[in-house]
Amino acid sequence: MKSPLLACALLAAAVQAAPVTYDIDPTHTYPSFEADHMGMSYWRGKLNQNAGTIVYDKVTGAGSVDVTMDLASIDFGLEAMNAWAKGKDFFNIEKYPSATFKGRFDGATAGVPTQVVGVLTLNGKTRPMTLTIHQLKCMPHPMFKRDFCGADASGSFNREAFGLGAGKDWGFKMDVNLRIQVEAVAKE
Repeated sequence: MKSPLLACALLAAAVQAAPVTYDIDPTHTYPSFEADHMGMSYWRGKLNQNAGTIVYDKVTGAGSVDVTMDLASIDFGLEAMNAWAKGKDFFNIEKYPSATFKGRFDGATAGVPTQVVGVLTLNGKTRPMTLTIHQLKCMPHPMFKRDFCGADASGSFNREAFGLGAGKDWGFKMDVNLRIQVEAVAKE
């Protein structure tokens, strides 16, 4: 007969989750942004192509994020603006075809992190950036029969810090709001 203490220890060990690695689903993940247009309005757009992984321990709330965004997939809803943003005067996608965000989960309450503290690499420059997690939920995927998680997070950055100061002389504000909807499926 096992002692009650040993039984409790075995049960506690069985309940503890290990970190799980998830592949970001590019068909359900779209970083979107909002940038000033001479103080007159805000241009909104999104990046349509991205990939990456998330590692998440649902018990402790620990984990990491590694996302690569294809800058050629930028979509303002205006083809002329898309073409300009991809060109040498802004993203210069021939030289810097992608942006990356890498970070770690922080501020967990009951296994759910409240933010991702990391770095954004854009235009060949890497700067600190923190994303606030507004929502995070995991459940079994109804089709794949594997765990999957979804989240909504946001943050902001100063694009001039990345050498992207176009329009500043015309009164454009340099702050960009970034919002990311993400869904990721556990690796097999």
